[in-house]
Amino acid sequence: QVQLVEAGGGSVPAGGSLNLSCEASGNFYRGYDTMSMGWFRQTPGKEREGVAAIWSAGGAPAYADSVKGRFTIFRDNAKKMVYLQMNNLKPEDTAMYYCAAASIAFWQLGRWLSGTVDSAYWGQGTQVTVST
Repeated sequence: QVQLVEAGGGSVPAGGSLNLSCEASGNFYRGYDTMSMGWFRQTPGKEREGVAAIWSAGGAPAYADSVKGRFTIFRDNAKKMVYLQMNNLKPEDTAMYYCAAASIAFWQLGRWLSGTVDSAYWGQGTQVTVST
């Protein structure tokens, strides 16, 4: 049974930083290091938004335009961890942040963030609140 567990959410003032983490456990069919990992977010009443994604073997990540230059996604396959470093946070970044995994090719990262490619696994989410 695959599980994704997020941590690191919290409340910060605008301009602050948070580092989210996601720990994977269980047996992925072809191994954790074959999965692309991503971060998505959602606020009540709004559609889920793809934030950042990174391919199984690394390479250039994909980001939503709204977070480019402020957020960085990176992974540690040995620890089955993926991280989202969030700097210069804005009130509009307030949301529940979810970790996700998908068995997709590198060229599909953008499509995954846009919602046209499905995720295989989801975490339970961690709340991020940015105050003015």
